[in-house]
Amino acid sequence: MNPQEDMVETTASQENIEEARGAKASQRKLGLRTTLRALRHRNFQLFFSGQHISLIGTWMQNIAQDWLVYRLTGSAVLLGTVAFVGQIPIFLLGPVAGIVADRRNRHRTVIATQTASMITALVLATLTLSGKIQVWEIMVLASVLGTINAFDIPSRQSFLIDMVGREDLLNAIALNSSMFNGARIIGPAIAGVLVASIGEGWCFFVNGISYIAVITGLLFMKVPNPKPLQRVGSALENIVEGFRFARHTVPVRSLLLLIGVVSLAAMPYTVLMPIFAGKILHGGARQLGWLMGATGGGALAGALMLASKRDVRGLGRWVATAATSFGLFLTLFAFSRYLWLSIALLVPVGFAMMTQMGATNTLLQVMVPDRLRGRVMSLYSMMFVGMGPIGALLAGFVAAKIGAPATVAIGALTCLIGGLIFTRHLPSIRDEARQLITAQEMISADPPG
Repeated sequence: MNPQEDMVETTASQENIEEARGAKASQRKLGLRTTLRALRHRNFQLFFSGQHISLIGTWMQNIAQDWLVYRLTGSAVLLGTVAFVGQIPIFLLGPVAGIVADRRNRHRTVIATQTASMITALVLATLTLSGKIQVWEIMVLASVLGTINAFDIPSRQSFLIDMVGREDLLNAIALNSSMFNGARIIGPAIAGVLVASIGEGWCFFVNGISYIAVITGLLFMKVPNPKPLQRVGSALENIVEGFRFARHTVPVRSLLLLIGVVSLAAMPYTVLMPIFAGKILHGGARQLGWLMGATGGGALAGALMLASKRDVRGLGRWVATAATSFGLFLTLFAFSRYLWLSIALLVPVGFAMMTQMGATNTLLQVMVPDRLRGRVMSLYSMMFVGMGPIGALLAGFVAAKIGAPATVAIGALTCLIGGLIFTRHLPSIRDEARQLITAQEMISADPPG
């Protein structure tokens, strides 16, 4: 080969390399654009940025409140009790909250609930910083916040479609979940440092101030064409209609039952986490922040994976796999006695938890008619969030008798069994799920399971 031919071949090779690099860069840009496509909507940009700041504060408060109760009492029962009174309103008020979400302007409802949450956080901060806070006051404020959340969750979840439309709903749900779990990483880490250095009260104060960001974003939104609200029938008739739809629609019922079992049996591990951080792993508030941050890291990865998905095909299998994986890794965590191993195991726990939660949320929203959206999402919040306090209360009492590790292991195995049962029945519900999704014009006639 002469030098001229060698030069031509080298030039061609360089051009091929440059083309390959350009193609990879284009693919990365396309992938990023797909993952973040809901952010092209101005309203969702405002919601996403404000809510992310607020959620960091929320997670700071959650960690600080658990540690405050544990520091004041050292009681697993009271840890479970505070979680119970803080979340049981979501279960009890779910049907009413669903009607509010379907019959009232969701934008205005979310502004009202976020403002009320800010006031509650600042009251808790004031009492704690005064040095006179008592456990019964924490319980009262936790129940007030739970009542606010009962109305906030279904309205906020149903409001997503008003912000982004049908075509980007799946992505908006996943990005909303990624925001929630990104805050779960940052919030506990900050809370661990602040609690250890200056106390719990400042975490509550920061949370109260953080609500300004989300409220400002909501006020700057313009929602010209909100979805039509429920106007026919009495409130009681509407509540019954929502329950009847969920009961007789097999895919919806199956998803709600599975998320309810997981929430009741397995999710209380988060309430017992201060015991693992303190007594089992011989750490403190900072180690508690690391453990919760590990869960959040895994959950964030799961949310980003969901965000990169273009449609709902295969989400039924994702739900089944996630539920069984959640139970498996949580069982292993229950038996760990090493901090580094516990942190490592909580990453897939968070990943599986987020995948099941996000996939279930998405499937429910794409199968439900707009006029029933608020009521079905209230049932989702009742099962996912509302069943948690019952499980937390039971876990507190059981942990006081047999210990936190055995309690978490029993719940994790229950979750694993529930996931296996759902997996077995999944093929029989795919056709009906496909028909429901196609009827809502969310995808083509390809099955989601």
